[in-house]
Amino acid sequence: MTRPDLVIFDCDGVLVDSEPITNELLQQDFAQRGLTLSQQEIDRMFTGGTMRAVGQQAAAMGADIRDGWVEAFYETMYVRLAEGTPLIPGVEQVLDRLDTAGIPYCVGSNGSLRKMAITLGQHPALHARLTDRLYSAHVHGTAKPDPGLFLIAAGEFGVPPSRCAVVDDSVSGCTAASRAGMRCFGFAAHDDGTRLAATGATVFHRMADLPALLQI
Repeated sequence: MTRPDLVIFDCDGVLVDSEPITNELLQQDFAQRGLTLSQQEIDRMFTGGTMRAVGQQAAAMGADIRDGWVEAFYETMYVRLAEGTPLIPGVEQVLDRLDTAGIPYCVGSNGSLRKMAITLGQHPALHARLTDRLYSAHVHGTAKPDPGLFLIAAGEFGVPPSRCAVVDDSVSGCTAASRAGMRCFGFAAHDDGTRLAATGATVFHRMADLPALLQI
């Protein structure tokens, strides 16, 4: 593809390395509720989904999920993420390259603004670059794999979907990009990316490889 006119990044697992922390908490929580899953199973089934959908799926699998679970789990997760959430290596350099190329970028996440404030807020320089460019499913009422969140972002930037590129690490995010008519780059830091490739995404494994894929 030619250079995009807008790049939309997922947050968890693309900008910040928060997925392992969240998945470990889910594993511990579900085990206490009668559902034993491996980290690999949790990653495969739940990464990129909304927490409400995660709870519903876990309940269908036999976990004792009761009213209020979503809100309680969020509070536990926020506390743990605040203890330390590292950046994905190389992501700041990618944004530098986009700035140099004059290409705008934003974030489209199923996570809440509060969650992004906690994780991105630990990295003030990065957070400052993104403060007014955060699109949350909690705010806009549309969550991946629905394409709505990406389309809202593109519309506010005045960029046609065909001129947008999405960078996401989940099947739901890559599926949303495909449904939005956007080129997608699937970031597979921890596996071979087969599941992402199945959505039509171009898979890459190191953030340092993204500028060349974006032709910047």
